[in-house]
Amino acid sequence: MARPLRKKNPFVANFLLRKIENLNKKEEKKIIVTWSRASAIVPAMIGHTIAVHNGKEHIPIYITDRMVNHKLGEFAPTFIFRGHTTKNDKKSRNNNKSKNEKNLKNEKKYYW
Repeated sequence: MARPLRKKNPFVANFLLRKIENLNKKEEKKIIVTWSRASAIVPAMIGHTIAVHNGKEHIPIYITDRMVNHKLGEFAPTFIFRGHTTKNDKKSRNNNKSKNEKNLKNEKKYYW
C-alpha cells in the first residue's frame, strides 16, 4: 500500500492563531498567555513572546525562526531534573532489599 503524498497540517489552537493575527495586524508585541502546549509553532508567530503553562506557572518563550514546526510544550519543561541518585542512596536501598529477602526466607511455607 502506498504512502500518502500529502501530510497533515500542523495543529494550532484557534484562539491562539486569532490572537497572533490580531497582534500582527496592529503590529503590537504583547505576551500571549496560553495553556495549549500541543499547538505547533507557525511562521506567523515569529517575533512574539508566548507564555506557555508548564503545570505550575507560565513560562515566557520568545519565538524564533528555528522553532517553526515544533510544539509549544517542547520549550516549557514540566519538571526539574534533580540528578541521579548518589551512592549513599543506592547502598541504603540495597540494605532494605536484603532485609526483606531474609524475612521472606524465614517465613514458613505451607503447601496444602
